[in-house]
Amino acid sequence: MFAQLPMYQRQGASAYKIDLTNTIQLASYLGSPETKFKSVHVAGTNGKGSTSHMLASVLQESGYKVGLYTSPHLKDFRERIRVNGLVIDENYVVEFISKHQPYLEENQLSFFEMTVGLAFQYFADTEVDIAIIEVGLGGRLDSTNIILPEVSVITNIGLDHTQFLGNTLSKIAFEKAGIIKENTPVVIGRFTKETKKVFLEKASQLDSTVFFASNYKGVDFETDLKGHYQKENAKTTLQTISVLQDRGWEIGKENIELGLLNVVKNTGLLGRWQLLQKTPKVICDTAHNEDGLNRVMEQLSNESYDSLRIVLGVVNDKDLENILPLFPTNAQYYFTRPQIKRGLDEKILQKEGIKFNLIGKRYSSVRLAYDAAIQDAKSEDLVYIGGSTFVVAEII
Repeated sequence: MFAQLPMYQRQGASAYKIDLTNTIQLASYLGSPETKFKSVHVAGTNGKGSTSHMLASVLQESGYKVGLYTSPHLKDFRERIRVNGLVIDENYVVEFISKHQPYLEENQLSFFEMTVGLAFQYFADTEVDIAIIEVGLGGRLDSTNIILPEVSVITNIGLDHTQFLGNTLSKIAFEKAGIIKENTPVVIGRFTKETKKVFLEKASQLDSTVFFASNYKGVDFETDLKGHYQKENAKTTLQTISVLQDRGWEIGKENIELGLLNVVKNTGLLGRWQLLQKTPKVICDTAHNEDGLNRVMEQLSNESYDSLRIVLGVVNDKDLENILPLFPTNAQYYFTRPQIKRGLDEKILQKEGIKFNLIGKRYSSVRLAYDAAIQDAKSEDLVYIGGSTFVVAEII
C-alpha cells in the first residue's frame, strides 16, 4: 500500500485528489459498504481527531459497537481503523488488498482512497452500530465524504493546508462545510464571524439544522485528555451527543461521564498533550499548525520548570514565518527532521529558528535529538516534543 500508491502524508500535494470519482467508483465496486452502517462525520482544522475519539468512547460506554476511522496513524497503519478500540486485524488488511489489488492498481487509487474503502468495508463486515469517520483533508472533496451521517461535526477553522483549501478562513470554511448534508443536523465547534456566515448559508441551502457547541447548556464532564484545548473538544462532543440523543440513540449520563474519562483506554488515542515520563517531565503533542500550536504553547507557558528543552521538527510545507514565532525564546532547542520525504532539513530549520531567537543544536534524527535533550535535562526541567505528527510518532 505504501510503496505503490501516492500518500499525502509522505508526498504532499501530488497525492491530493480534486474530486470524489475514484472513491464513488470504489464504493460501488465494493457493494456500497458505507450504506450498511450509521455514522458521524467529523471535520475541522484542529480537534477533529480528539473529538472523534471522545465520541467513540462515549458510544462504546453506551453499549454500541463502534467503528472509528482516523488519520494519520502514529506507529501502526492499523490505528486508522478500529472497532471498539481494537485495531483492524492484520489478516483482514492483507486479504482485502490481495483480493482487490487488480482493481486498485488499474484505477490508480491513492493511498487515502484505498484506505477509506478498506475502512468502510471493515465496518460493514463487522456490523458496527455506528462509525465515527474523521475527514482526512478539507471535507467537500475528501474521500470520506460519500457517507450520509446521523450528524456532521465541524470542530473549528484555522489556516492550514492553504495550498489545497484556500488562504482565507472563509474559503477553508467552505471546504469544511462540504460535509453538511441535506436534512442532516450539523454541530459547529469554534467559529468566527466570517466562518459562521459560511456555515449558516450552506446549512440553509440544505435545510440542515445548525447547533453551536458554544450554546450547549448541559452538564460539563471531565476528560482524561489533559490538553487545555480538550475542553473545547469536549463541549463539541457533548453537543453532538445531545443531537444523537434527540435522534433516538440511547446514551446515559453515566455513559458520557465514563466515556470522557476513559478516552485513551477505550480508543487508544495518543500524542495529545501526552505525558511520557515524570522526571524529568516529558510532554509531546501533535499540534503542527498555527491554530493548534497557539493553544499548546499557551499551556506550555503555564508549566513550571527550571529549564525548558524543545525537540522540534517540521515538514517542508509549513509556513515557518507564522509558526516559529509561536515558540518560546527561553528554551534550548534540539532541531531535527522527521524521517519522511516531506521532512524539513534540520539545518534549514535551525537557520530559520535563529531569525526568531530560537537557539539550539541540530540533530540528524529525532531519536538523537530526543536522547540529547534527555541527557541534558535535570530532574526539574521540562522536555517538550513536537512541531509535527511525525516527530511525535518517532518517540512514542
